[in-house]
Amino acid sequence: MENFKHYIELVARLIESLGVIIIAAGSFFFILRYLFFYLVKSKLKSFAKLRRELGNAILLGLEVLVAADIVATVSTEPTMNSVLILAVIVAIRTFLSFALEVELHGRFPWQANKREKEIEMHN
Repeated sequence: MENFKHYIELVARLIESLGVIIIAAGSFFFILRYLFFYLVKSKLKSFAKLRRELGNAILLGLEVLVAADIVATVSTEPTMNSVLILAVIVAIRTFLSFALEVELHGRFPWQANKREKEIEMHN
């Protein structure tokens, strides 16, 4: 049983590392792309696109980090302290994700945009 916990903790660390890699690689890639390809175009449009792409990379990374926190908490002894720590971490990351979603798309996550509504009406 102890080996199983060790492997679960390892999986949690791998998922956590993946979340950090997604944020770092996404940031690096989109900033480089901005510097090399979008500076020749309108700066306002290219900066808005960079901002949206960076935000999406951060959102994806945060979702993966929340999954890692859940796996890490499940693998440990279920104490009230660990559950409360998980709740606080998930609440903070969920709030950050929510705020980024509103900032990037100009709407709440549960509000479908016009294109999504048109697709639903045709199906």
